[in-house]
Amino acid sequence: MGPSPDYASGHAAKALDLPTVGRCRIEASNVTQGSSMNIGEAARESGVTAKMIRYYESVGLLAPKGRTESGYRVYGIQEVHALRFIRQARRLGFLVDDIRRLLALWHDRSRASAEVKAIALEHVAELDQRIAELTQMRDTLSHLAAHCHGDERPDCPIIERLADPEPVAHDAQA
Repeated sequence: MGPSPDYASGHAAKALDLPTVGRCRIEASNVTQGSSMNIGEAARESGVTAKMIRYYESVGLLAPKGRTESGYRVYGIQEVHALRFIRQARRLGFLVDDIRRLLALWHDRSRASAEVKAIALEHVAELDQRIAELTQMRDTLSHLAAHCHGDERPDCPIIERLADPEPVAHDAQA
């Protein structure tokens, strides 16, 4: 079954009150407004595993609409959108606390984009720091590997450096 003309023209998004993020509209697949889903269906619709949905609930990023009489979690379209948002933020490496802040800003229609930008730039700085640390680790290990003969002899600067009580850092004498 293909998309309806209303869906193709974007009217379905307005009818379901789906959020727009940047120039991307979150699309509804088989879910309609007012429908409820169990955790497996919400996982399938959002691309987030059921285990991660439970985790996001436990850390306060997501609250289900409620539970059935038998105790099963119930999710709606808004929770699926939030899960997709969380999934995208995780793909960009944001930590839970940052995602919590971003979710709050996403839901606040009167937010200033400057707040969102500040969070993003803070994350970029953290990524730059991690990249620098990873680059230093790679350089150190490359240097040690270049000085290892890799033959039948037991002498190995890699093992010697790892056994050294001093912290491993990139240095020319290793």
